[in-house]
Amino acid sequence: MAKRTAKPKEQKPIEQTLWDAANKLRGKVEPSEYKHVVLSLIFLKYANDRFNELRRQMIAKNQSAFLEMTPFYAKENVFYIPESARWSFIMENAKQSDIAVKIDTALHKIEEKNPALEGALPDNYYSRLHMDPSGLASLLDLINGIELQVGGDKDVFGKVYEYCLRQFALKEGKGKGEFYTPRTVVALLCELIEPYSGIVYDGACGSGGMFVQSMRFVDQHKGNRLNVSIYGQELTDATRRLAKMNLAIRGISANLGAEAANTFLNDQHKDLKADFALENPPFNQKDWREANQLNADPRWSGYPVPPASNANYGWLLNTLSKLGQNGVGAVLLANGALSSGGDEYEIRKRMIENDVVEAILIMPQNLFYTTNISVTIWILNKNKKARVEKRPEGNVSFRDRSNEILFMDLRQMGCPYEKKYVELAEEDRAVIVDRFKSWRLKDYETSYENVPEFCYAAKKTEIVEKDYSLVPSRYIEFAQAREDVDYDEKMTLLQRELRELLIQEQQSRQNLLEVMKGLGYGIDF
Repeated sequence: MAKRTAKPKEQKPIEQTLWDAANKLRGKVEPSEYKHVVLSLIFLKYANDRFNELRRQMIAKNQSAFLEMTPFYAKENVFYIPESARWSFIMENAKQSDIAVKIDTALHKIEEKNPALEGALPDNYYSRLHMDPSGLASLLDLINGIELQVGGDKDVFGKVYEYCLRQFALKEGKGKGEFYTPRTVVALLCELIEPYSGIVYDGACGSGGMFVQSMRFVDQHKGNRLNVSIYGQELTDATRRLAKMNLAIRGISANLGAEAANTFLNDQHKDLKADFALENPPFNQKDWREANQLNADPRWSGYPVPPASNANYGWLLNTLSKLGQNGVGAVLLANGALSSGGDEYEIRKRMIENDVVEAILIMPQNLFYTTNISVTIWILNKNKKARVEKRPEGNVSFRDRSNEILFMDLRQMGCPYEKKYVELAEEDRAVIVDRFKSWRLKDYETSYENVPEFCYAAKKTEIVEKDYSLVPSRYIEFAQAREDVDYDEKMTLLQRELRELLIQEQQSRQNLLEVMKGLGYGIDF
Protein backbone atom coordinates (compact mmCIF):
# COMPACT_ATOMS: atom_id res chain seq x y z
CA MET A 1 0.00 0.00 0.00
CA ALA A 2 1.42 3.37 -1.00
CA LYS A 3 2.42 5.56 1.90
CA ARG A 4 0.28 8.68 2.19
CA THR A 5 2.18 11.93 2.15
CA ALA A 6 1.21 14.68 4.55
CA LYS A 7 -0.61 17.63 3.04
CA PRO A 8 1.73 20.62 3.04
CA LYS A 9 0.75 23.16 5.68
CA GLU A 10 -0.64 26.34 4.18
CA GLN A 11 1.74 29.20 4.90
CA LYS A 12 0.31 32.37 6.38
CA PRO A 13 0.88 35.65 4.55
CA ILE A 14 3.79 37.62 5.96
CA GLU A 15 1.51 40.35 7.30
CA GLN A 16 -0.63 37.87 9.23
CA THR A 17 2.43 36.11 10.65
CA LEU A 18 3.84 39.41 11.87
CA TRP A 19 0.52 40.48 13.38
CA ASP A 20 -0.08 37.18 15.20
CA ALA A 21 3.36 37.26 16.78
CA ALA A 22 3.32 40.99 17.59
CA ASN A 23 -0.10 40.76 19.21
CA LYS A 24 1.15 38.04 21.58
CA LEU A 25 3.84 40.45 22.78
CA ARG A 26 1.35 43.24 23.53
CA GLY A 27 0.92 42.27 27.18
CA LYS A 28 -1.05 44.87 29.10
CA VAL A 29 -0.55 47.65 26.55
CA GLU A 30 -3.88 48.86 25.10
CA PRO A 31 -4.37 48.44 21.32
CA SER A 32 -4.81 52.21 20.97
CA GLU A 33 -1.28 52.67 22.35
CA TYR A 34 0.30 49.54 20.93
CA LYS A 35 -0.57 50.42 17.34
CA HIS A 36 1.87 53.35 17.50
CA VAL A 37 4.58 51.06 18.90
CA VAL A 38 4.21 48.44 16.17
CA LEU A 39 3.61 50.77 13.23
CA SER A 40 6.52 53.05 14.12
CA LEU A 41 8.92 50.10 14.35
CA ILE A 42 7.65 48.71 11.04
CA PHE A 43 8.26 52.14 9.52
CA LEU A 44 11.75 52.30 11.06
CA LYS A 45 12.69 48.88 9.68
CA TYR A 46 11.28 49.63 6.21
CA ALA A 47 12.98 53.04 5.99
CA ASN A 48 16.27 51.38 6.93
CA ASP A 49 15.82 48.57 4.40
CA ARG A 50 15.36 51.09 1.58
CA PHE A 51 18.20 53.25 2.88
CA ASN A 52 20.59 50.26 2.97
CA GLU A 53 19.57 49.11 -0.50
CA LEU A 54 20.26 52.54 -2.00
CA ARG A 55 23.64 52.69 -0.21
CA ARG A 56 24.59 49.35 -1.76
CA GLN A 57 23.67 50.68 -5.18
CA MET A 58 25.67 53.87 -4.64
CA ILE A 59 28.73 51.90 -3.57
CA ALA A 60 28.41 49.63 -6.62
CA LYS A 61 28.39 52.78 -8.80
CA ASN A 62 31.51 54.18 -7.09
CA GLN A 63 29.47 56.95 -5.43
CA SER A 64 30.76 56.36 -1.91
CA ALA A 65 31.61 60.06 -1.54
CA PHE A 66 27.88 60.84 -1.46
CA LEU A 67 26.84 58.20 1.11
CA GLU A 68 26.16 60.72 3.89
CA MET A 69 24.58 63.43 1.74
CA THR A 70 20.84 63.67 2.38
CA PRO A 71 19.83 65.13 -1.04
CA PHE A 72 21.06 61.98 -2.82
CA TYR A 73 18.52 59.94 -0.86
CA ALA A 74 15.69 62.47 -1.12
CA LYS A 75 15.80 62.54 -4.93
CA GLU A 76 15.22 58.76 -4.92
CA ASN A 77 12.34 59.12 -2.44
CA VAL A 78 14.40 57.39 0.25
CA PHE A 79 14.79 58.73 3.78
CA TYR A 80 18.32 59.44 5.00
CA ILE A 81 18.98 57.55 8.25
CA PRO A 82 21.56 59.06 10.69
CA GLU A 83 24.05 56.57 12.12
CA SER A 84 22.49 56.38 15.61
CA ALA A 85 19.06 55.78 14.06
CA ARG A 86 20.06 52.86 11.85
CA TRP A 87 18.42 49.52 12.38
CA SER A 88 21.75 47.83 13.01
CA PHE A 89 22.40 50.24 15.91
CA ILE A 90 18.90 49.64 17.31
CA MET A 91 19.37 45.85 17.19
CA GLU A 92 22.81 46.05 18.81
CA ASN A 93 21.15 47.78 21.75
CA ALA A 94 17.83 45.92 21.71
CA LYS A 95 18.51 44.16 25.04
CA GLN A 96 19.59 47.33 26.84
CA SER A 97 17.31 48.80 29.53
CA ASP A 98 17.28 52.18 27.75
CA ILE A 99 16.20 50.81 24.36
CA ALA A 100 12.96 52.87 24.52
CA VAL A 101 15.00 56.09 24.76
CA LYS A 102 17.20 55.00 21.87
CA ILE A 103 14.16 54.32 19.66
CA ASP A 104 12.65 57.72 20.53
CA THR A 105 15.98 59.38 19.71
CA ALA A 106 16.26 57.49 16.42
CA LEU A 107 12.77 58.56 15.31
CA HIS A 108 13.47 62.17 16.29
CA LYS A 109 16.74 62.26 14.32
CA ILE A 110 15.13 60.73 11.21
CA GLU A 111 12.36 63.32 11.29
CA GLU A 112 14.94 66.07 11.80
CA LYS A 113 16.92 64.99 8.72
CA ASN A 114 13.92 64.47 6.43
CA PRO A 115 11.54 67.45 6.04
CA ALA A 116 8.88 65.23 4.42
CA LEU A 117 8.48 63.49 7.80
CA GLU A 118 7.93 66.66 9.83
CA GLY A 119 5.23 65.93 12.40
CA ALA A 120 4.87 62.30 11.27
CA LEU A 121 6.75 60.26 13.87
CA PRO A 122 5.96 59.73 17.57
CA ASP A 123 7.58 62.25 19.91
CA ASN A 124 9.22 60.62 22.99
CA TYR A 125 6.50 58.01 22.79
CA TYR A 126 8.35 54.87 23.84
CA SER A 127 9.87 56.53 26.91
CA ARG A 128 6.45 57.72 28.11
CA LEU A 129 4.75 54.37 27.49
CA HIS A 130 6.96 52.49 30.02
CA MET A 131 6.69 49.28 28.01
CA ASP A 132 8.48 46.25 29.42
CA PRO A 133 12.03 46.32 27.88
CA SER A 134 12.05 42.55 27.32
CA GLY A 135 8.74 42.75 25.43
CA LEU A 136 10.06 45.61 23.31
CA ALA A 137 13.26 43.65 22.61
CA SER A 138 11.20 40.62 21.51
CA LEU A 139 9.14 42.84 19.20
CA LEU A 140 12.34 44.22 17.67
CA ASP A 141 13.63 40.67 17.09
CA LEU A 142 10.36 39.77 15.39
CA ILE A 143 10.37 42.75 13.02
CA ASN A 144 14.10 42.28 12.40
CA GLY A 145 13.37 38.90 10.80
CA ILE A 146 11.10 40.32 8.11
CA GLU A 147 12.18 41.83 4.82
CA LEU A 148 9.68 44.57 4.02
CA GLN A 149 10.62 44.91 0.36
CA VAL A 150 11.68 41.61 -1.18
CA GLY A 151 11.56 39.82 -4.52
CA GLY A 152 8.99 40.86 -7.07
CA ASP A 153 6.54 42.20 -4.47
CA LYS A 154 7.49 45.84 -4.02
CA ASP A 155 4.62 46.64 -1.66
CA VAL A 156 5.24 44.26 1.22
CA PHE A 157 5.42 47.26 3.53
CA GLY A 158 2.07 48.55 2.26
CA LYS A 159 0.41 45.18 2.88
CA VAL A 160 1.87 44.87 6.37
CA TYR A 161 1.02 48.45 7.32
CA GLU A 162 -2.58 48.23 6.06
CA TYR A 163 -3.11 44.80 7.63
CA CYS A 164 -1.92 46.05 11.02
CA LEU A 165 -4.10 49.17 10.77
CA ARG A 166 -7.09 46.95 10.08
CA GLN A 167 -6.30 44.55 12.93
CA PHE A 168 -5.84 47.39 15.41
CA ALA A 169 -9.19 48.83 14.32
CA LEU A 170 -10.74 45.41 14.96
CA LYS A 171 -9.12 45.23 18.40
CA GLU A 172 -10.29 48.70 19.37
CA GLY A 173 -13.80 47.98 18.15
CA LYS A 174 -16.96 50.03 18.51
CA GLY A 175 -16.56 53.64 19.53
CA LYS A 176 -12.86 53.56 18.59
CA GLY A 177 -10.82 52.71 15.52
CA GLU A 178 -12.09 55.80 13.69
CA PHE A 179 -8.67 56.19 12.12
CA TYR A 180 -9.34 53.36 9.66
CA THR A 181 -11.84 52.87 6.81
CA PRO A 182 -11.86 49.31 5.37
CA ARG A 183 -9.80 49.14 2.19
CA THR A 184 -12.57 47.60 0.05
CA VAL A 185 -14.91 50.47 0.96
CA VAL A 186 -12.28 53.06 0.02
CA ALA A 187 -11.57 51.19 -3.21
CA LEU A 188 -15.28 51.39 -4.13
CA LEU A 189 -15.41 55.13 -3.45
CA CYS A 190 -12.41 55.71 -5.73
CA GLU A 191 -13.83 53.49 -8.48
CA LEU A 192 -17.09 55.45 -8.37
CA ILE A 193 -15.72 59.01 -8.51
CA GLU A 194 -12.45 58.23 -10.37
CA PRO A 195 -9.86 60.69 -9.04
CA TYR A 196 -7.54 60.56 -12.07
CA SER A 197 -5.98 63.97 -11.62
CA GLY A 198 -6.51 67.23 -9.77
CA ILE A 199 -7.03 68.09 -6.10
CA VAL A 200 -8.29 65.38 -3.70
CA TYR A 201 -9.71 66.48 -0.33
CA ASP A 202 -10.63 64.66 2.89
CA GLY A 203 -11.80 66.73 5.86
CA ALA A 204 -11.65 63.74 8.25
CA CYS A 205 -8.64 61.93 6.83
CA GLY A 206 -7.86 59.52 9.68
CA SER A 207 -4.73 57.52 8.86
CA GLY A 208 -4.77 58.64 5.21
CA GLY A 209 -6.33 55.53 3.66
CA MET A 210 -8.43 57.53 1.21
CA PHE A 211 -5.32 59.21 -0.17
CA VAL A 212 -3.34 55.96 -0.43
CA GLN A 213 -6.18 54.32 -2.35
CA SER A 214 -6.54 57.40 -4.59
CA MET A 215 -2.91 57.07 -5.64
CA ARG A 216 -3.34 53.34 -6.11
CA PHE A 217 -6.26 54.10 -8.43
CA VAL A 218 -4.07 56.53 -10.40
CA ASP A 219 -1.33 53.88 -10.72
CA GLN A 220 -3.79 51.18 -11.82
CA HIS A 221 -5.14 53.45 -14.56
CA LYS A 222 -1.69 54.53 -15.73
CA GLY A 223 -2.15 58.10 -14.57
CA ASN A 224 0.54 60.46 -13.33
CA ARG A 225 0.88 60.96 -9.57
CA LEU A 226 2.35 64.39 -10.21
CA ASN A 227 -1.06 65.47 -11.50
CA VAL A 228 -2.70 64.76 -8.13
CA SER A 229 -2.57 67.09 -5.11
CA ILE A 230 -3.64 65.93 -1.65
CA TYR A 231 -5.32 68.14 0.96
CA GLY A 232 -6.72 66.94 4.24
CA GLN A 233 -7.29 67.54 7.91
CA GLU A 234 -7.44 65.37 11.03
CA LEU A 235 -8.66 66.12 14.54
CA THR A 236 -6.29 64.07 16.72
CA ASP A 237 -2.53 64.52 16.68
CA ALA A 238 -1.71 60.81 17.04
CA THR A 239 -3.90 59.86 14.06
CA ARG A 240 -2.53 62.75 12.00
CA ARG A 241 0.96 61.37 12.61
CA LEU A 242 -0.21 57.95 11.39
CA ALA A 243 -1.50 59.61 8.22
CA LYS A 244 1.70 61.55 7.58
CA MET A 245 3.80 58.42 8.14
CA ASN A 246 1.49 56.33 5.94
CA LEU A 247 1.75 58.85 3.10
CA ALA A 248 5.42 59.75 3.45
CA ILE A 249 6.64 56.17 3.30
CA ARG A 250 4.77 55.78 -0.01
CA GLY A 251 6.20 59.01 -1.40
CA ILE A 252 2.83 60.79 -1.37
CA SER A 253 3.08 64.52 -0.74
CA ALA A 254 0.15 65.97 1.19
CA ASN A 255 -0.98 69.18 2.82
CA LEU A 256 -2.63 68.12 6.08
CA GLY A 257 -2.71 71.64 7.49
CA ALA A 258 -0.34 73.17 10.00
CA GLU A 259 -1.57 71.00 12.88
CA ALA A 260 -4.21 68.57 14.05
CA ALA A 261 -7.44 70.58 14.22
CA ASN A 262 -11.23 70.43 14.19
CA THR A 263 -12.41 70.82 10.57
CA PHE A 264 -15.48 72.82 11.59
CA LEU A 265 -13.90 75.10 14.19
CA ASN A 266 -10.50 75.53 12.53
CA ASP A 267 -10.83 74.93 8.80
CA GLN A 268 -7.26 74.84 7.46
CA HIS A 269 -8.25 74.81 3.79
CA LYS A 270 -10.81 77.62 3.67
CA ASP A 271 -10.30 78.65 0.06
CA LEU A 272 -9.75 75.19 -1.40
CA LYS A 273 -11.66 74.19 -4.53
CA ALA A 274 -11.11 70.47 -5.01
CA ASP A 275 -11.86 68.22 -7.95
CA PHE A 276 -12.63 65.26 -5.70
CA ALA A 277 -13.56 64.65 -2.08
CA LEU A 278 -13.44 61.31 -0.25
CA GLU A 279 -14.68 61.28 3.33
CA ASN A 280 -15.71 58.95 6.13
CA PRO A 281 -16.50 61.41 8.94
CA PRO A 282 -17.70 60.36 12.42
CA PHE A 283 -21.30 59.13 12.20
CA ASN A 284 -24.02 61.13 13.99
CA GLN A 285 -21.48 63.36 15.74
CA LYS A 286 -23.25 65.18 18.58
CA ASP A 287 -22.45 68.60 20.08
CA TRP A 288 -20.05 69.38 17.25
CA ARG A 289 -20.58 73.10 17.77
CA GLU A 290 -22.10 75.36 20.40
CA ALA A 291 -25.66 76.53 19.75
CA ASN A 292 -24.54 79.96 18.50
CA GLN A 293 -21.27 78.89 16.89
CA LEU A 294 -20.72 78.96 13.12
CA ASN A 295 -24.21 80.30 12.38
CA ALA A 296 -22.76 82.65 9.75
CA ASP A 297 -20.16 80.21 8.40
CA PRO A 298 -19.77 80.61 4.61
CA ARG A 299 -19.75 76.83 4.15
CA TRP A 300 -23.54 76.73 4.54
CA SER A 301 -24.22 79.83 2.52
CA GLY A 302 -27.55 79.36 0.74
CA TYR A 303 -28.57 76.53 3.09
CA PRO A 304 -30.10 76.38 6.58
CA VAL A 305 -27.50 76.08 9.37
CA PRO A 306 -26.88 72.39 10.24
CA PRO A 307 -28.28 71.50 13.69
CA ALA A 308 -25.83 71.46 16.61
CA SER A 309 -27.24 68.08 17.69
CA ASN A 310 -25.86 66.19 14.68
CA ALA A 311 -22.94 66.95 12.34
CA ASN A 312 -24.05 64.77 9.39
CA TYR A 313 -25.29 67.66 7.27
CA GLY A 314 -22.42 69.83 8.47
CA TRP A 315 -20.08 67.32 6.80
CA LEU A 316 -22.15 67.25 3.61
CA LEU A 317 -22.15 71.04 3.32
CA ASN A 318 -18.46 71.25 4.21
CA THR A 319 -17.74 68.83 1.34
CA LEU A 320 -19.92 70.77 -1.11
CA SER A 321 -18.15 74.02 -0.17
CA LYS A 322 -14.77 72.44 -0.95
CA LEU A 323 -15.72 71.19 -4.44
CA GLY A 324 -14.95 73.21 -7.55
CA GLN A 325 -17.46 73.81 -10.36
CA ASN A 326 -17.05 70.27 -11.72
CA GLY A 327 -16.15 68.68 -8.40
CA VAL A 328 -17.37 65.25 -7.30
CA GLY A 329 -17.40 63.93 -3.74
CA ALA A 330 -18.18 60.66 -1.95
CA VAL A 331 -19.23 60.87 1.70
CA LEU A 332 -20.12 58.00 4.04
CA LEU A 333 -22.93 58.74 6.49
CA ALA A 334 -25.35 56.92 8.79
CA ASN A 335 -28.65 56.03 7.13
CA GLY A 336 -30.67 58.39 9.32
CA ALA A 337 -29.54 61.34 7.20
CA LEU A 338 -31.61 60.02 4.28
CA SER A 339 -34.96 60.91 5.81
CA SER A 340 -34.31 63.03 8.92
CA GLY A 341 -36.59 65.99 9.66
CA GLY A 342 -36.24 69.54 10.96
CA ASP A 343 -33.32 71.59 9.65
CA GLU A 344 -31.79 68.49 8.06
CA TYR A 345 -34.94 68.02 5.97
CA GLU A 346 -34.68 71.63 4.79
CA ILE A 347 -30.99 71.20 3.88
CA ARG A 348 -31.69 67.94 2.03
CA LYS A 349 -34.58 69.58 0.16
CA ARG A 350 -32.31 72.48 -0.88
CA MET A 351 -29.56 70.08 -2.00
CA ILE A 352 -32.04 68.21 -4.18
CA GLU A 353 -33.44 71.46 -5.59
CA ASN A 354 -29.86 72.60 -6.31
CA ASP A 355 -29.27 69.26 -8.06
CA VAL A 356 -26.01 68.42 -6.27
CA VAL A 357 -26.94 64.87 -5.15
CA GLU A 358 -25.90 62.40 -7.84
CA ALA A 359 -26.33 58.98 -6.25
CA ILE A 360 -27.28 57.27 -2.99
CA LEU A 361 -25.89 53.78 -2.29
CA ILE A 362 -27.02 51.94 0.82
CA MET A 363 -24.27 49.59 2.03
CA PRO A 364 -24.27 46.13 3.68
CA GLN A 365 -24.27 45.87 7.46
CA ASN A 366 -21.08 45.10 9.43
CA LEU A 367 -18.71 46.75 6.95
CA PHE A 368 -17.18 48.94 9.65
CA TYR A 369 -15.41 48.07 12.88
CA THR A 370 -16.84 51.09 14.72
CA THR A 371 -20.50 50.25 14.13
CA ASN A 372 -22.65 47.36 12.88
CA ILE A 373 -25.27 49.61 11.25
CA SER A 374 -25.77 49.89 7.52
CA VAL A 375 -24.38 53.16 6.15
CA THR A 376 -24.85 55.16 2.98
CA ILE A 377 -22.54 56.53 0.29
CA TRP A 378 -23.63 59.98 -0.86
CA ILE A 379 -22.20 60.91 -4.27
CA LEU A 380 -22.24 64.71 -4.59
CA ASN A 381 -21.68 66.39 -7.93
CA LYS A 382 -21.50 70.11 -8.71
CA ASN A 383 -22.11 69.53 -12.45
CA LYS A 384 -24.47 66.75 -13.58
CA LYS A 385 -24.95 68.20 -17.06
CA ALA A 386 -23.74 66.60 -20.29
CA ARG A 387 -20.07 67.29 -20.95
CA VAL A 388 -16.79 65.84 -22.24
CA GLU A 389 -13.94 65.35 -19.78
CA LYS A 390 -10.30 64.82 -20.73
CA ARG A 391 -8.72 61.74 -19.18
CA PRO A 392 -5.25 60.13 -19.52
CA GLU A 393 -6.74 57.16 -21.40
CA GLY A 394 -8.93 59.33 -23.64
CA ASN A 395 -11.89 61.70 -23.50
CA VAL A 396 -14.98 60.58 -21.59
CA SER A 397 -18.52 61.76 -22.41
CA PHE A 398 -21.03 62.23 -19.60
CA ARG A 399 -24.73 62.13 -20.33
CA ASP A 400 -27.09 64.74 -18.89
CA ARG A 401 -28.16 63.49 -15.45
CA SER A 402 -29.74 66.75 -14.35
CA ASN A 403 -32.68 66.39 -11.95
CA GLU A 404 -32.12 62.66 -11.59
CA ILE A 405 -30.63 60.60 -8.74
CA LEU A 406 -29.44 57.01 -8.93
CA PHE A 407 -30.41 54.81 -5.98
CA MET A 408 -28.62 51.52 -5.31
CA ASP A 409 -29.29 48.91 -2.62
CA LEU A 410 -26.14 46.88 -1.89
CA ARG A 411 -27.28 45.23 1.34
CA GLN A 412 -27.28 41.72 -0.15
CA MET A 413 -23.66 42.05 -1.31
CA GLY A 414 -20.41 41.34 0.48
CA CYS A 415 -18.67 38.26 1.83
CA PRO A 416 -18.07 37.49 5.53
CA TYR A 417 -14.70 37.58 7.28
CA GLU A 418 -13.42 37.73 10.87
CA LYS A 419 -16.70 35.99 11.90
CA LYS A 420 -18.86 39.08 12.29
CA TYR A 421 -17.69 41.47 9.55
CA VAL A 422 -18.40 41.78 5.83
CA GLU A 423 -16.25 43.12 3.00
CA LEU A 424 -16.98 43.97 -0.62
CA ALA A 425 -15.14 41.59 -2.91
CA GLU A 426 -13.66 42.80 -6.19
CA GLU A 427 -16.50 41.03 -8.03
CA ASP A 428 -19.08 42.95 -5.99
CA ARG A 429 -17.41 46.26 -6.70
CA ALA A 430 -17.22 45.48 -10.42
CA VAL A 431 -21.00 44.92 -10.57
CA ILE A 432 -21.70 48.14 -8.64
CA VAL A 433 -19.33 50.28 -10.70
CA ASP A 434 -20.54 48.81 -14.00
CA ARG A 435 -24.15 49.75 -13.15
CA PHE A 436 -23.15 53.22 -11.96
CA LYS A 437 -21.10 53.93 -15.09
CA SER A 438 -23.78 52.62 -17.41
CA TRP A 439 -26.09 55.26 -15.92
CA ARG A 440 -23.49 58.03 -15.76
CA LEU A 441 -21.46 57.74 -18.96
CA LYS A 442 -22.82 58.39 -22.43
CA ASP A 443 -20.69 55.92 -24.37
CA TYR A 444 -20.32 53.15 -21.79
CA GLU A 445 -20.20 49.54 -23.01
CA THR A 446 -23.50 48.55 -21.39
CA SER A 447 -26.76 50.51 -21.38
CA TYR A 448 -28.47 51.35 -18.12
CA GLU A 449 -31.72 49.80 -16.92
CA ASN A 450 -33.42 49.70 -13.53
CA VAL A 451 -33.08 46.36 -11.74
CA PRO A 452 -35.54 45.28 -9.02
CA GLU A 453 -34.00 45.05 -5.55
CA PHE A 454 -30.76 46.62 -6.87
CA CYS A 455 -31.06 50.02 -8.54
CA TYR A 456 -33.41 52.73 -9.76
CA ALA A 457 -32.83 56.11 -11.43
CA ALA A 458 -35.44 58.49 -9.98
CA LYS A 459 -36.51 61.76 -11.55
CA LYS A 460 -36.69 64.83 -9.36
CA THR A 461 -40.49 64.87 -9.72
CA GLU A 462 -40.66 61.41 -8.07
CA ILE A 463 -38.43 62.56 -5.22
CA VAL A 464 -40.55 65.66 -4.64
CA GLU A 465 -43.66 63.44 -4.56
CA LYS A 466 -42.01 61.40 -1.80
CA ASP A 467 -41.31 64.59 0.18
CA TYR A 468 -37.57 64.68 -0.57
CA SER A 469 -36.82 61.34 1.05
CA LEU A 470 -33.59 59.71 -0.15
CA VAL A 471 -34.29 56.25 1.28
CA PRO A 472 -33.49 53.86 -1.62
CA SER A 473 -36.26 51.38 -0.74
CA ARG A 474 -38.85 54.07 -1.50
CA TYR A 475 -37.75 54.05 -5.16
CA ILE A 476 -36.20 50.67 -5.93
CA GLU A 477 -38.74 48.07 -6.98
CA PHE A 478 -38.88 44.94 -4.88
CA ALA A 479 -39.91 41.66 -6.49
CA GLN A 480 -43.50 40.53 -6.03
CA ALA A 481 -44.28 37.39 -4.07
CA ARG A 482 -43.98 34.26 -6.18
CA GLU A 483 -47.28 33.26 -7.77
CA ASP A 484 -46.50 29.54 -7.64
CA VAL A 485 -46.43 29.49 -3.81
CA ASP A 486 -49.58 28.03 -2.19
CA TYR A 487 -50.32 30.63 0.47
CA ASP A 488 -52.90 28.48 2.30
CA GLU A 489 -50.53 25.51 2.41
CA LYS A 490 -47.69 27.65 3.83
CA MET A 491 -49.93 29.21 6.49
CA THR A 492 -51.32 25.81 7.52
CA LEU A 493 -47.78 24.51 7.95
CA LEU A 494 -46.86 27.57 10.01
CA GLN A 495 -50.01 27.10 12.13
CA ARG A 496 -49.03 23.50 12.88
CA GLU A 497 -45.46 24.45 13.84
CA LEU A 498 -46.65 27.23 16.14
CA ARG A 499 -49.17 24.90 17.81
CA GLU A 500 -46.40 22.38 18.57
CA LEU A 501 -44.17 25.12 19.99
CA LEU A 502 -46.97 26.44 22.23
CA ILE A 503 -47.76 22.93 23.53
CA GLN A 504 -44.06 22.42 24.37
CA GLU A 505 -43.94 25.81 26.09
CA GLN A 506 -47.08 24.94 28.15
CA GLN A 507 -45.63 21.57 29.18
CA SER A 508 -42.31 23.15 30.20
CA ARG A 509 -44.20 25.72 32.26
CA GLN A 510 -46.20 22.98 34.04
CA ASN A 511 -43.04 20.98 34.77
CA LEU A 512 -41.39 24.05 36.28
CA LEU A 513 -44.39 24.75 38.53
CA GLU A 514 -44.36 21.14 39.80
CA VAL A 515 -40.62 21.30 40.58
CA MET A 516 -41.08 24.51 42.61
CA LYS A 517 -44.05 22.98 44.46
CA GLY A 518 -42.00 19.87 45.31
CA LEU A 519 -39.34 22.13 46.85
CA GLY A 520 -41.97 23.74 49.04
CA TYR A 521 -42.08 26.98 47.08
CA GLY A 522 -45.27 26.62 45.10
CA ILE A 523 -46.32 29.49 42.87
CA ASP A 524 -49.93 30.63 43.06
CA PHE A 525 -51.63 32.81 40.42
